[in-house]
Amino acid sequence: MVQHKPRKYKSLSKPRFDLSTAEKTGAYVVGVDIGGSNLRIALADRKGSSLGKWATSTKETASPQVVISLIHKGMHQLLRQTAVQRSSLRAIAVGAPGVTDRDTGVVFATSYLRGWKNVPLAAMLQAELQLPAVVENDVKLAAIGEHWAGAAQGIPNFVFLAIGTGIAAGIFVNGHLVDGRDWIAGEVGYLIVPGTRETPSKAGEPGPLESAIGGEGVRQQWLASCPSDGGATAQDLTATGIFYHALAGNPKAMKILDRSARILAYAVHNISAVLNPSLFVLGGGVGMNGPLIAATERILECYTQPSRPQIVASALGQDAQLMGAIRLALDKAESRKHLQPAHYRS
Repeated sequence: MVQHKPRKYKSLSKPRFDLSTAEKTGAYVVGVDIGGSNLRIALADRKGSSLGKWATSTKETASPQVVISLIHKGMHQLLRQTAVQRSSLRAIAVGAPGVTDRDTGVVFATSYLRGWKNVPLAAMLQAELQLPAVVENDVKLAAIGEHWAGAAQGIPNFVFLAIGTGIAAGIFVNGHLVDGRDWIAGEVGYLIVPGTRETPSKAGEPGPLESAIGGEGVRQQWLASCPSDGGATAQDLTATGIFYHALAGNPKAMKILDRSARILAYAVHNISAVLNPSLFVLGGGVGMNGPLIAATERILECYTQPSRPQIVASALGQDAQLMGAIRLALDKAESRKHLQPAHYRS
């Protein structure tokens, strides 16, 4: 594995973008968030302000080539809607839900997109779009977004903890985004804490923490506690719905909420003891759930040594990944400002 230097994001609060032609012709970037079932694209100006967004489903097929074709389609529609010339585009940044080598732009593997293994996504994007491209893990992008324009602005040490179907973290230490030797720093879904299973995870299997408090793990707890004749409504509840049932006084849901909050509190406390961050930013559909955050905070009140972890909900919500992608695209464009604009295919 090629060693890489950690990327520092000291200037995130003040986007810099000063291409020589920017004032005359305008300069724009594209940010993309590839989800397990949806694709979202944003077009932004050189100040990082979004001019428009486009989204589509990837449920039918999510092969790399199909996703790239969808990105091309969405980018073209955004350019039409905003009357921005394609020649004004300077860079594109894409978030992928899997282990990603930002230096080479290769997505090693992802549990949420079938057929994705060692995909040279940045090279494929550049060949298709004729546009400088950078690829990053989606949760790390969300951490960049929160650091630049969200709940962690100006905070050099924090953890963005995404809890949805899966669980992962984007970690900033002394202003650096932490990648790790094999780019898997932040795969906290594999943590083993009290209340999670202790058996080793198999390849492609969710980790112990993810199995316990990820969206599907919470739902499986609920289904196991409900009688088979519990009704369609009870069977169809998501993790967030289950937690709100707990808030309404449902005893089974209350038990699941308490267990989930306790396991999450243990994980946060353990991460805090190792990294000593100033803040945990909780994102994802499950992580931003009000009852879960409140219950977790109550449990953390008992764990004050060596320091009490502070947690807040994401300020950007589902746009955290897109904002991070925009920031990364601006950085990519700036690093290439000495180059002439590329000629684009129609």
